Amino acid sequence: MKRILLTKAFVLILITLNNSCGVRMGQKKILASEIEQIKNTFAPDKRTALFNIDVLDGPSGFTLIGETNLPRAIDSLEAVLSEKGIVATNEVNVLPADNLEGMTKAVINISAANLRSNPKHSAELATQATLGTVVNVLKKEGDWYLIQTPDKYLAWVDPGGIQLMNNAEITAWKSSEKIIYTYTYGHAFSSIDAENRISDIVAGSILKLVGSDESHFKIAFPDGRQAYISKDEAQEYETWLSSLDYTANSLIETSKTLMGVPYLWGGTSTKGVDCSGYTKTIYFLNGMVIPRDASQQVHAGKPVDSIADFSKLEKGDLLFFGRKATDSTAEKVVHVGMWIGDKQFIHSSEMVRISSVDEESPNYDAFNVGRYLRTQRLLNEDDPLLQNLTINQPIKD
Repeated sequence: MKRILLTKAFVLILITLNNSCGVRMGQKKILASEIEQIKNTFAPDKRTALFNIDVLDGPSGFTLIGETNLPRAIDSLEAVLSEKGIVATNEVNVLPADNLEGMTKAVINISAANLRSNPKHSAELATQATLGTVVNVLKKEGDWYLIQTPDKYLAWVDPGGIQLMNNAEITAWKSSEKIIYTYTYGHAFSSIDAENRISDIVAGSILKLVGSDESHFKIAFPDGRQAYISKDEAQEYETWLSSLDYTANSLIETSKTLMGVPYLWGGTSTKGVDCSGYTKTIYFLNGMVIPRDASQQVHAGKPVDSIADFSKLEKGDLLFFGRKATDSTAEKVVHVGMWIGDKQFIHSSEMVRISSVDEESPNYDAFNVGRYLRTQRLLNEDDPLLQNLTINQPIKD
């Protein structure tokens, strides 16, 4: 009789444990599902948002681990779990990291900083940021810093590319008078006699204005270096900003100043550009910050055409090319150019060049016409993906 009772007790314990494990497994699946849904909502594009969260299932219960730069996403996840009665200890590292010790801002300190997909020089060149660009610093790994640019792009930069700043220093930098370099490419010199070069400069560079005379601006770099730039090659930032007219003709005029600039994967400066880096640079030099990649730019603005009816296009529209969607594969945007009228578009392909959609034209681009997807209008469109410098001022304010 005693053996029978012990056996029944043991069976009951096993049933209880199995039920408990079943409940726990069910909760873990729900937890994983909720994490994925929150990620899809707040961080659908890993290029612009960081949400790497996992779940540890230990003796003391569930623990959320990982990192994110989206505190609102973590708040939403905790709220959902609370509603579902799932208890999980939150050990997620919310960036910027504490070990930055307040140095959570930086300003690009060289003409064009190379931003990598991973913290090493051999990693892919993901994008660039030009001199004077204010960026958020999220964390440090070795000598490398994970930063986020005004177009929200996440990438790694080595310490030579940035000047780290705390809140007081970045406020002082932002509030200082500035100049913007408007020439395609040039140099800053130690004196007005242009004897010694301090740095090269690319179009769109932003520098602190220290003083001026009839012919030169005296400027300061983010790290404090001082130099001189010819007034023929730059403008006071506020003067430049107030002179922007946001017209298609201005976009076209700017685009042609980069004719022949070489193609560079990841490039967004006048020393070298990829296709979307080129359109991004054209728009920035006309007062707009647009998304970085072609696959992001295609979602900005408003749709104009998707059937190759080029008569609908206006100057300044962006044309997108790639692989059309099929029953088994998704659409893939791989190239972008800008419409300049007269059945032509300008784009970076081997170098910045002008191509035509007219079969009778000597510069007809059969390859890209054959993979044309659609056209978007970004100029003067109201869209959260587009930042107007006269309104948002992500560089100066």
